[in-house]
Amino acid sequence: MSRTILVTIGADPPPRLDKALARDVPEEAHLSRSRLARLLEEGAVSAAGVVVTDARRKVREGDVFEIGVEEATDVETVAEDIPLTVIHEDADLIVIDKPAGMVVHPAPGSPSGTLVNALLHHFGGDLSGVGGEKRPGIVHRIDKETSGLLVVAKSDAAHHGLAAQFAAHTARRSYLALCHGVPDKGDPRLVGVRGVSFETGGTLKITTQLARHKTDRQRQAVLFGGGRHAVTRVSVLEGFGQHAALVQCRLETGRTHQIRVHMSHIGHALIGDPVYGGRRKLPSGAAGAEAARAFGRQALHAETLGFTHPVSGEEMDFRAPMPEDFAALLSALRG
Repeated sequence: MSRTILVTIGADPPPRLDKALARDVPEEAHLSRSRLARLLEEGAVSAAGVVVTDARRKVREGDVFEIGVEEATDVETVAEDIPLTVIHEDADLIVIDKPAGMVVHPAPGSPSGTLVNALLHHFGGDLSGVGGEKRPGIVHRIDKETSGLLVVAKSDAAHHGLAAQFAAHTARRSYLALCHGVPDKGDPRLVGVRGVSFETGGTLKITTQLARHKTDRQRQAVLFGGGRHAVTRVSVLEGFGQHAALVQCRLETGRTHQIRVHMSHIGHALIGDPVYGGRRKLPSGAAGAEAARAFGRQALHAETLGFTHPVSGEEMDFRAPMPEDFAALLSALRG
């Protein structure tokens, strides 16, 4: 058996079909560029009922392609007895408080010690089929060095229901972050940044497109044409002079590195971010300056997560406390 994934090509498409599919395939499908390339070669991609195998085929905005994905097979990833902080678990899903430093999926550079390895051991039974393998149904992700909440499907019904909510942006997610400077609607520089607007109560809204960086495939870049729509709302919870702030970031969409890219775009990169923070440091002598320099990751924590239970229909909301390193840095900034 197989499932069919529909891909509609968006505005300003890349010149080649393989690149356009990689850009526009729904995130909840969990199809990597390499897997899409294999599916093309295998004749699993079609348009209007005609099989397409030419990766260099030109595409246009509005073109629709169907991708046939075979039913899940047994996963080869090894189950590992790794401790997990379980916030909630029932027959269909589990909510985890992921520690910073843990990768979600096994990859060439991280074949073991991942959340998937840990969940395979924890479940020890039937799992949702995701990405062509029977494994925990990861419907959203957080970066390796970001801590906080993740919901994972245990059944196919939960996987499809949760994936639909994340695709429709109805899942509720907020993050705590420590950033350089204090985002302020009175800052004329910030008011002039493209994509920035302010809402009632001083909430800062960042609206852009995001896509892979042209020269560094490990980074995301802000665009205003092409790419994927991305919206982040930022509220200042506490300022520390003019040097740093504790902010809450609420996701309307959930793109790769979204908060980190958006905060860098507005000139308030996250403390400790090695990719988007550049070499920015707190001024010597400022409260918490030494602690900030020693902080070994981006200061980002997925604090809250809410969604409708895909089977019972119950509204569910969860909160994860600050991890120790984040709380210690916050304390240092407070002086």
